Amino acid sequence: MKIELNKSHEFFMGEALKEAQKALELGEVPVGAIVVCKNKIISRAHNQTEKLTDATAHAEMLAITSASYELGSKYLNECILYVTLEPCVMCAGALHWVQLSKLIYAAEDSQRGFSLLNKNILHPKTEVLKGIKSSESQQLLKVFFENIRKN
Repeated sequence: MKIELNKSHEFFMGEALKEAQKALELGEVPVGAIVVCKNKIISRAHNQTEKLTDATAHAEMLAITSASYELGSKYLNECILYVTLEPCVMCAGALHWVQLSKLIYAAEDSQRGFSLLNKNILHPKTEVLKGIKSSESQQLLKVFFENIRKN
């Protein structure tokens, strides 16, 4: 499925990258996510697995929870999730259940990304676009893992 590229995608991915930068500064894997509904940001999140001592506290999961609360609905079928790294299988499964309209991610995750599966686990109506600001996302990840190796 294709999503038309426009400047708002660049803007919103930039906002997700700001969240990823927050995660990096806190010693978390630098992944950021925002949920947009009707061209308005309704939730923001970054990885907090270390802070919350919760392996499921991925940026996507936290953004989904916040957006659902904001809308008063368990479905995000009119929403777009912008995330700086391809979602893992857990997060993609959650995106299926919320019936996300569009998923836009920056960098591919060649080790744990959901697209490594032979079957698409996203909701059948979810449109996907990848590669928006990919190099910026990859740079944050590179810095994070370089810091890990130094320490």
